[in-house]
Amino acid sequence: MSEPALTIRPETAADAPAVERLHERTFGPGRFARTAFRIREGRGHLLGLSFTARIGTLLVGSVRLTPICIGETPALLLGPLTVEPPFRSHGVGTALVQRALSEAKSSAHRLVVLVGDEPIYAKSGFKRIPKGQVKMPGPVDPARLLIAELAAGAFDGVSGLIRPDWEKS
Repeated sequence: MSEPALTIRPETAADAPAVERLHERTFGPGRFARTAFRIREGRGHLLGLSFTARIGTLLVGSVRLTPICIGETPALLLGPLTVEPPFRSHGVGTALVQRALSEAKSSAHRLVVLVGDEPIYAKSGFKRIPKGQVKMPGPVDPARLLIAELAAGAFDGVSGLIRPDWEKS
């Protein structure tokens, strides 16, 4: 008998309670103090660009994209990305990230930022942002600030503070 296949689908409003429980289990209460969480706070993620991963009916992972600005340039913030511990190291996270990036590109988005480990996210096209070019409010290790260009040259000349897009002037 084979394992049920992994299914990745757009997140729906009905998924929110299960996704929040997943975040609670994997990140704990400290997630609310993280800089990236603070940027996403008060700004809903884009359901059409946020995805869940299921094996059968079991929710095993989630990724969300939220609109932000880098200086005056529109972009997306990837995260949180979470996978249930027993399903890590099986490609679930990579599949979620690649689906989110593909859909963002198809929707004419040009840049996606995240805070994470470059060796993990490089396989999905992320690279380290040169130190000082982009800043996040609050404490963030600059070596963990990563960018993926969804269009060639989209990051050329972009600099400034990352902030929620609703703060756009």
